[in-house]
Amino acid sequence: MLRTLKRIVQEVSKIPILEDALTHLTRCITESMSVDSCTIYLADHEQQHFLMMATDGLDTAAVGKVAVGFSEGLVGLIGQREEPLNIVDAQSHPRFKHYPEVKEEKYHAFLGAPIIHQRKVLGVLTLQQKKKRRFSEDEEAFLVTLATQIALEIVHAETRGFLSFVDENNRNKWQRKISGVPGSSGLAMGIGFVPNFKVTLDSQVAKRSNQPDAEISKYRDAVGITRGQVDELSKRVEAQVPSDVQAIFQIYNHLLDANSLGHEVEARIKDGWDAASSLKFVVENYIQQFRNMSDPYMQERAVDVEDLSNRILANILGSESPSQRKIGCDQEAILVAEEVTATMLAEHSTLKLRGIISVRGSNNSHAAILARAMGLPAVMGLSNAPLSLLDGKELLVDGYSGEVIVSPSTSVKREFEALVNEEQELSDRILEQAHLPCVTKDNHSISLFINAGLSAEMENTNFTYGEGVGLYRTEVPFMLRERFPSEQEQMVLYRQMLESAPDKPITMRTLDVGGDKPLPYFPISEENPFLGWRGIRLTLDHPEIFLVQIRAMLRANIGLGNLQIMLPMVTSVSEVSESKRLIRQAFHEVNDEIRGSELQLVMPKIGVMLEVPAVLYQIPQLAKKVDFFSVGSNDLTQYLLAVDRNNSRVAGLYDSYHPAVLSALNSIVEQSRRFNIPITVCGEMAGEPGGAILLMAMGYDKLSMNSHNLLKVKWVIRSVTMQHATQLLHDVLECDNPEQVREQVDLYLEIIGLGGLVRAGI
Repeated sequence: MLRTLKRIVQEVSKIPILEDALTHLTRCITESMSVDSCTIYLADHEQQHFLMMATDGLDTAAVGKVAVGFSEGLVGLIGQREEPLNIVDAQSHPRFKHYPEVKEEKYHAFLGAPIIHQRKVLGVLTLQQKKKRRFSEDEEAFLVTLATQIALEIVHAETRGFLSFVDENNRNKWQRKISGVPGSSGLAMGIGFVPNFKVTLDSQVAKRSNQPDAEISKYRDAVGITRGQVDELSKRVEAQVPSDVQAIFQIYNHLLDANSLGHEVEARIKDGWDAASSLKFVVENYIQQFRNMSDPYMQERAVDVEDLSNRILANILGSESPSQRKIGCDQEAILVAEEVTATMLAEHSTLKLRGIISVRGSNNSHAAILARAMGLPAVMGLSNAPLSLLDGKELLVDGYSGEVIVSPSTSVKREFEALVNEEQELSDRILEQAHLPCVTKDNHSISLFINAGLSAEMENTNFTYGEGVGLYRTEVPFMLRERFPSEQEQMVLYRQMLESAPDKPITMRTLDVGGDKPLPYFPISEENPFLGWRGIRLTLDHPEIFLVQIRAMLRANIGLGNLQIMLPMVTSVSEVSESKRLIRQAFHEVNDEIRGSELQLVMPKIGVMLEVPAVLYQIPQLAKKVDFFSVGSNDLTQYLLAVDRNNSRVAGLYDSYHPAVLSALNSIVEQSRRFNIPITVCGEMAGEPGGAILLMAMGYDKLSMNSHNLLKVKWVIRSVTMQHATQLLHDVLECDNPEQVREQVDLYLEIIGLGGLVRAGI
């Protein structure tokens, strides 16, 4: 059965049009399972019904016409229950509903399974038999397994625009809406730019064309160019490789012949597809045939066919990607990548970046934090969107709802522009109060600090309005190099940071790599990196790295005295003790070097990050060892909820408003007060309006955030009273789930006139 399942899924995945793929699927299922009928219904959530999309056994005239309501018939029952339904005689079932158009009077046995993707019912897959019988457990298991596989193909089809229940005459046929995960709030418009975009058959999105002659000409020209390139390559290696290897180029020339690929590609073009799509369909079919062969030599020929076809495709599309042809230094761009990195942003700093789209990641992945630090709207986790769908296209990015609109219609673009203007007006109002103190309406003072260092010189670290740096991420200089930075290189960077605000405290976190922040020259391969070798664990295992960094920090602090050192990923008191021993060692070494001079070195305050649940139960012991605490709400949330914050599949479970996270934060500040230890929150929650209010109500009077959000949070704090914030906290601590908490917070913001900070999206 497993082999049959794989074969069916592979065959279906190679068919570009969903309707054709589903029709082929029904035929495969009836044949492989020896049933009399197989039918697929897809959910139209706007119309609240399941539409019959393909069948093998029922009347094909009903396809696209018969709709079963979400609460009607056996199909509706499967959708409601979200589980399989196995019936000996369907027509005797109380929920059976007769649809004359499908002509199913002769069928009795019925088996149906829901098609579900990420908790959303996409459709229903049914089997029917003329005789009365109960389908076996194996048959039921096979259908359920197949339904889970087909769900991905349906989602891919929706993303590519090959599935729509809207009348084609009443919509813009090019516009697409793709849903992801909100990464950084805000709205952005621009042209999608994919750095180092590589043209491949796999990434190519199929497109229709009504100009067959022009597309055929384009294909033939590309084949001619490719033939010349292959001949040139053949001559270049002629004297360097054996004759049997040279024969590979003869295979290439044979494939370039019109009788091999050409006729089939041109036939596809005449069917209404563009040249690139036609080549994709034909070649992927051949590649699959080669891979299915038993002869290893013939299986390897699939690689040759794919390589040659990618060359032809590149010549069809041109040497540059669409975005490279469209985007200049003055063009507003949306950076699109599998995963956005700090180095990627630095490399393309000449572009006018307006937003970020990261195919991988969630709302608290490194890329999302990076976007928030730069004040760029971002959408993450577009796992079903190929880069070629976004490259060079006009994009609208909604960082509130996590939605991206590709090639928007004129009316949608006009509405979006109006929302962007409203955002700017709100920013102007916030800026008017930038110089005022950060106090509530009932005179409760809050100190706001800045998180710095994520995007190096590109980050707008504005010290004018902050009271210091609550978190300086020292790992960026390590990530931007091809080797460990020397002590002198680190010292220069740290000195620049300390001198930028000599009268304000600057808290530097020691090297925190691993997890979602790998070093290219120090690879760490782990099955679960977030629970692995990272943070203080790594640097204590490599004291030579730790000591060099501490020495650089101490040397940078000579004559200033505003340095504070913070230890990340602490899980035990012994780690703090060992870290302090090494810090004292480095202090004595540096002090010995400057002895006899007028230079003065002071021992900095030392603190720990509270981000691992274990430390919640060691606060009394830690309080005796350190000078301050800082809560890393991002990792604390991740570890408390056992959710990988970079995994878009479980992104919906990661929520700092979860009652367990709020209770933990409340407990931490209560214990810190008991032991008289200063405490700051430096996670993303501190820079979010509702989060800042709740943290303030708990008793946190120091919040550290990215500079872009600082003025917004100050504006919010100046708009509330501690009394009302405390009441809000009391209410949310009694909530059962994050959704209830968010509703309470959003309602409060609306009541006090800060509804402009709450958006539902496009």
